[in-house]
Amino acid sequence: MTHYGKIKSYDSSSGTGSITPEKGGDVLRFKKADLQQEGQMPKVDQRYSYETSEVDGAKKSAVNLQHQQGYEQTLKEQASNQQG
Repeated sequence: MTHYGKIKSYDSSSGTGSITPEKGGDVLRFKKADLQQEGQMPKVDQRYSYETSEVDGAKKSAVNLQHQQGYEQTLKEQASNQQG
Protein backbone atom coordinates (compact mmCIF):
# COMPACT_ATOMS: atom_id res chain seq x y z
CA MET A 1 0.00 0.00 0.00
CA THR A 2 1.34 3.42 -0.96
CA HIS A 3 1.55 6.15 1.68
CA TYR A 4 2.55 9.80 1.44
CA GLY A 5 4.62 11.98 3.71
CA LYS A 6 7.10 14.82 3.95
CA ILE A 7 10.81 14.52 4.58
CA LYS A 8 11.52 15.55 8.16
CA SER A 9 15.30 15.16 8.02
CA TYR A 10 18.08 13.73 5.88
CA ASP A 11 21.75 13.28 6.76
CA SER A 12 23.78 12.93 3.56
CA SER A 13 26.90 11.79 5.45
CA SER A 14 25.15 8.74 6.93
CA GLY A 15 22.63 8.30 4.10
CA THR A 16 19.69 8.10 6.51
CA GLY A 17 16.61 10.20 7.07
CA SER A 18 13.09 10.33 8.40
CA ILE A 19 9.68 10.97 6.89
CA THR A 20 6.49 12.20 8.59
CA PRO A 21 3.33 10.42 7.37
CA GLU A 22 0.61 12.75 6.04
CA LYS A 23 -2.12 10.78 7.78
CA GLY A 24 -0.38 10.91 11.15
CA GLY A 25 1.50 8.30 13.09
CA ASP A 26 5.11 7.74 14.02
CA VAL A 27 7.95 9.24 12.02
CA LEU A 28 9.56 6.54 9.87
CA ARG A 29 13.27 6.08 9.18
CA PHE A 30 14.69 5.37 5.72
CA LYS A 31 18.05 4.74 4.07
CA LYS A 32 19.47 6.19 0.87
CA ALA A 33 19.17 2.73 -0.70
CA ASP A 34 15.37 2.97 -0.17
CA LEU A 35 15.12 5.99 -2.49
CA GLN A 36 13.94 5.21 -6.02
CA GLN A 37 16.07 8.11 -7.34
CA GLU A 38 19.28 7.44 -5.37
CA GLY A 39 21.10 10.27 -7.12
CA GLN A 40 18.62 12.84 -5.83
CA MET A 41 19.05 14.31 -2.35
CA PRO A 42 15.78 14.47 -0.41
CA LYS A 43 15.12 17.88 1.11
CA VAL A 44 13.11 18.79 4.20
CA ASP A 45 9.38 19.26 3.44
CA GLN A 46 9.55 17.51 0.05
CA ARG A 47 6.59 15.16 -0.48
CA TYR A 48 7.38 11.50 -1.15
CA SER A 49 5.31 8.39 -1.70
CA TYR A 50 6.54 5.30 0.11
CA GLU A 51 5.68 1.84 1.35
CA THR A 52 6.41 0.45 4.79
CA SER A 53 8.53 -2.52 5.79
CA GLU A 54 8.80 -4.30 9.12
CA VAL A 55 11.60 -6.81 9.60
CA ASP A 56 11.55 -9.35 12.43
CA GLY A 57 9.20 -7.29 14.61
CA ALA A 58 11.46 -4.24 14.46
CA LYS A 59 10.07 -0.74 14.01
CA LYS A 60 8.50 0.02 10.65
CA SER A 61 10.63 1.85 8.14
CA ALA A 62 9.87 3.60 4.85
CA VAL A 63 10.98 1.89 1.63
CA ASN A 64 10.57 2.54 -2.11
CA LEU A 65 10.48 6.30 -1.59
CA GLN A 66 9.64 8.31 -4.68
CA HIS A 67 9.65 12.10 -4.92
CA GLN A 68 6.28 13.54 -5.91
CA GLN A 69 7.24 15.98 -8.67
CA GLY A 70 5.18 19.13 -8.97
CA TYR A 71 3.74 19.05 -5.44
CA GLU A 72 5.86 21.98 -4.20
CA GLN A 73 5.06 23.99 -7.34
CA THR A 74 1.32 23.44 -6.81
CA LEU A 75 1.62 24.78 -3.26
CA LYS A 76 3.50 27.85 -4.48
CA GLU A 77 0.84 28.52 -7.12
CA GLN A 78 -1.96 28.18 -4.56
CA ALA A 79 -0.19 30.61 -2.21
CA SER A 80 0.36 33.06 -5.06
CA ASN A 81 -3.30 32.90 -6.10
CA GLN A 82 -4.46 33.54 -2.53
CA GLN A 83 -2.34 36.69 -2.33
CA GLY A 84 -4.15 38.13 -5.33
